[in-house]
Amino acid sequence: MSEELFPVTALDEGQEATVRLLSGGEALTGRLAAMGIIPGTRIKLLRKSRGQIIVLASDTRVALGKGQAEKILVKRESPDEAEGRPEARRSLLVALAGQPNVGKTTVFNLLTGLSQHIGNWPGKTVERKEGIHRIKDTEITLVDLPGTYSLSAYSEEERVTREFLIQEHPDITVLFVNASALERSLYLLTELLLLRSPVIVAVNMFDVAEDQGVHVDTEALAASLGLPVISTVATKNKGIRELLEEILKVAENPGLYKPKTPRVTQDHHDIYLKISELIRDHVPVPYTVEWVVTKLMEGDSEVSETFQGIIPSGTWNEIQTLLVAHEDALRAVVGGRYDWIEDATRAAVSRFRRGQVLMTDRIDHVLTRPLTGIPVLLAILGIVFLVTFAVGYPLQGYLESLVASLGSMVQNLLEEEPQWIKGLLVDGIIGGAGSVTTFVPILLIFFFAMSFLENVGYMARAAFVMDRFMHIIGLHGKSFLPMCLGFGCNVASVLGARIVESRKARLLTIFLTPFVPCTGRLAVITFVAAAVFAGKALVVTWLLVALNVVMLGVAGMFIGRFLLRQEAVPFIMELPLYHKPDFRTIGLVVWHRTVAFIKKAGTVILLFSIFLWILSNVPAGSVENSVLGRVGILLEPLGRPLGLDWRMVVALLSSVIAKENSVATLGVLYNVGDQGLMAVLSSAIPHASALSFLVVLMLFIPCAPTIVVMKQEMNDRKWFIISFFFMIFLSYIMGMAAYSLARAAGI
Repeated sequence: MSEELFPVTALDEGQEATVRLLSGGEALTGRLAAMGIIPGTRIKLLRKSRGQIIVLASDTRVALGKGQAEKILVKRESPDEAEGRPEARRSLLVALAGQPNVGKTTVFNLLTGLSQHIGNWPGKTVERKEGIHRIKDTEITLVDLPGTYSLSAYSEEERVTREFLIQEHPDITVLFVNASALERSLYLLTELLLLRSPVIVAVNMFDVAEDQGVHVDTEALAASLGLPVISTVATKNKGIRELLEEILKVAENPGLYKPKTPRVTQDHHDIYLKISELIRDHVPVPYTVEWVVTKLMEGDSEVSETFQGIIPSGTWNEIQTLLVAHEDALRAVVGGRYDWIEDATRAAVSRFRRGQVLMTDRIDHVLTRPLTGIPVLLAILGIVFLVTFAVGYPLQGYLESLVASLGSMVQNLLEEEPQWIKGLLVDGIIGGAGSVTTFVPILLIFFFAMSFLENVGYMARAAFVMDRFMHIIGLHGKSFLPMCLGFGCNVASVLGARIVESRKARLLTIFLTPFVPCTGRLAVITFVAAAVFAGKALVVTWLLVALNVVMLGVAGMFIGRFLLRQEAVPFIMELPLYHKPDFRTIGLVVWHRTVAFIKKAGTVILLFSIFLWILSNVPAGSVENSVLGRVGILLEPLGRPLGLDWRMVVALLSSVIAKENSVATLGVLYNVGDQGLMAVLSSAIPHASALSFLVVLMLFIPCAPTIVVMKQEMNDRKWFIISFFFMIFLSYIMGMAAYSLARAAGI
């Protein structure tokens, strides 16, 4: 053989070479080829530890047993070969990890901007944020992992973070920690180090810490940890360049740092060593022995279940005997971690102005007291609605005039075209989907308000002050947070219920979240109320939202006390420090949510408007004699007790696709054309009928995406069916009551 070949296992971590020969026979060669490993492939060794091999080949991370890796023979390039080969852009996978409220998402937004992609993790409904940042000859793929306090997988978010760090084995993990709460933030680091992935510690919120009299010496901390430490102030874009330079430095030499890993307390060190020896030959790639032993001592149910099927039964029984004899093993693990944290921070953290009352404490003195906190919360929600009417409504009227002008222009341009073309474009597309796009100003205000309150740290206080009220309906304050998300979108609200630990409490939270009016419902209510009730629209909207809250409470008390009794669940939640709003982050959140709505208006709602127009004009060319008209007339008897005609009944049914569709439907069925929907509704719908319509819309079943997610998240067919019919029944009864009371009051 003219060239010197050696197995890939001879490489050091971070080194690259070229595959020249696969010597393991046809079966192994075929398997490796399917993974992108063939002669000529550039291969990089990511991990080599006790027979555990992870390589990067063809942009794919491949875990190999030592025996299989030794069959991959590689050759390092000579200087001449390397010089002749075109320089390829290097790619890195970097994970951003950290506890909630440490600012990692702010850094992610700074580095990725609008290039980020937001989707779901495979097989999960947890949001996955991924983006690209290019620097020099390197393309960095950044993954913003869900905020987590540990890798113990108490929630779906923690499970996603744990699986990614173990299975994907990122080139570098950047751990963001809060400079003002360094000891607590470093708890996650004690687990990350056991996974043997290169870690950079980014000490964020340095300015907040200094304001509290806390000083962190990053050089001393780096020396204590044996890791690179970078100080950052993400909201001011400070330290980001230094962080990127450190990422490139570590990527070029992964073995540069030798971190000091935490150990269990001394009284349990022997059992730790015994279990390590027992499982050492049974831990598959990509797990590490240290991490598995620690999790077994913690009593992690998922890890125990996984390795019970891997470790021989005799060895497993011996491990269980050791753990039973040392029931306080969890205390030894946790105690060892905090001892390690104390040693690491002793020389790095200095505190001044001890005993000083912080601004956060002064504000919380007002906002976390039920006597003052609840009125403040109601006032904040009231201000949001007031701004919506004062700013959003005029802008919406302006947009509607533009849409109406567009309709008139198209009508004139197509004067000589067939009637069906004019009708489709003017009444179907412009009158339907065009009316929905006028919601954008209202949605912008709601999106901005919710993002702002969350960004400054207020939403956690809202959950705290609502804890007593939530207990009345069998929940605690933590359930208030996903319900608040419902003001933006019920889908996010249902998914957000994962932060509730108890299954029964989570089930009840999901059951009740559709009673929170989403931006779609609020936009429709604002639109119809302004069109029909004019100067009284603000009062009507406020009363409708209040009715929703009352119905949420009544439904919760009934379901929680009679159908879904559950054990008491403790309320444990972090109250982050108040801080100045990061308008860049807020702006990106508003941007992504608004773009998502416009895409929906331009796709789903547009197609629905066209489909609805066709149904309303086939076969006779008139709405009354169309397919849709006949269906509506058939269902009209159900609407009479509510004061609804067949067009309003069809509008309610169309809202199941998307709440905004109800406006598009009204625009089509009332033949709005170039008149403008608000002008038509003000004269076409009586006040009592409009009130009944809005009450039913507020309490009716949610949109189709929310229904799908509810079914998935409940994972209980019986409770899904009960919730579905409960909403239909309650909305019908309350609609009848609203219509009767309105007529009796002469409205």
